[in-house]
Amino acid sequence: MRPSPVRRRLHRGRIAALAAVFILALVLGFRFAWPRVAGFAGGVAARVALGSHPLNLLLIANNARGVPANQPLGLGTAAGQADTIILVHVDPAAHAFYAIPIPRDALIAQPGWDDPVPKIKTLFFMGDQETPPKGPRLLADAVARLTGLPMDGYAAINFAGFERAVDAVGGLTIDVKKRIYDPRHSGADFRPGVQHMNGAQVLAFVRVRQNEAGNDYRVNDFQRMQAEVQVLGLLRDKLLNPATAATLIPRFVREMRADVATNVPQDELVRIGIAMAGAPVYQVPIASLNASMWLAATPLPGANARGFIDGSYYDVLDPAEVCAKLAQFGAHDCTTGLPPMPPPATIPVTLYGTHHLALHLEHLGYTHVALAGGPTQADPATVLYPAGHPEWGWAVARAIGQGDEQVEPAGVERVTIYE
Repeated sequence: MRPSPVRRRLHRGRIAALAAVFILALVLGFRFAWPRVAGFAGGVAARVALGSHPLNLLLIANNARGVPANQPLGLGTAAGQADTIILVHVDPAAHAFYAIPIPRDALIAQPGWDDPVPKIKTLFFMGDQETPPKGPRLLADAVARLTGLPMDGYAAINFAGFERAVDAVGGLTIDVKKRIYDPRHSGADFRPGVQHMNGAQVLAFVRVRQNEAGNDYRVNDFQRMQAEVQVLGLLRDKLLNPATAATLIPRFVREMRADVATNVPQDELVRIGIAMAGAPVYQVPIASLNASMWLAATPLPGANARGFIDGSYYDVLDPAEVCAKLAQFGAHDCTTGLPPMPPPATIPVTLYGTHHLALHLEHLGYTHVALAGGPTQADPATVLYPAGHPEWGWAVARAIGQGDEQVEPAGVERVTIYE
């Protein structure tokens, strides 16, 4: 049975994005090279600016509970899933970071695994059950396929490590745009305005995706990802501020060096850190609320070892759209490993709904829309698709664009919408 909207929020309200991972990875190199930084900074920065290529680094936030900060790959008591996944494109020539949040509930083919709910976040958990842990590598490979960009390295941190990182820099000053009140999940309770937060408070701030304050601020995963990038930029600014870096970074690294798992070479971290000091962080979203939907249990060849997925909320991404958004970074051949989205004109649709929705679909290229009746007051909207064509249902649910549509197979010949 499909869970209620409140139940869904409970599932998705677990440990949130630990956006500090990128900064932790960068500064690790300074522990080994700091005494030489002052003398060689100019030369290294020049070599990076003139001769290096962009890098793609994957930031992973492990949602494990009950493990210390110095076990960033520990599984703990909350399944040890990748609760936050951010691909950071480092462009020395443009002197800019581009943060690309990856929806953790993205539906991704996992043909070699018996995962009944094949979301991209679970690859971290499955890989970390092996010895040695392979979760970061499995996740990095999946993100590379999805985004069409090669991964040059990864960095992972857990819940406890994030709080320690924020406290190590003296906290962060954050502009809270609207009232936040989330007593049941994150414990966040913030009034609007600029305020200084410690590690526990910043963690609560980034966790919020079910704000009960009665406004439209921080009420879904996609707004949460925006908050993660906001915190990433603030932490970067605090650490790489030229006025305090000479004393802050060595102390920070001493306190945090055991709390990050990364495969990026130390000399590379040093070069990046020096060359990119002061560079801005730009967010590049590859998905929006229209990707979010409830998929009923159904056969789905190639999705996992069973070829069958259990009912759950998923973010169903369009690889062609992802590649188009990331083309500026050289993306190509983006794939989820599942059937691609078909052209709208090839999908026949029967609509029980409003003329407005019919016109909306026609505007998007659905040329075969039959308005069979008025709205049914279905809440949320239900999309039925012919068995064997789940991609038809995915495409139409994305086109409706409300998020949370219920998508399921049925004995129909045309995709049928009940609005």
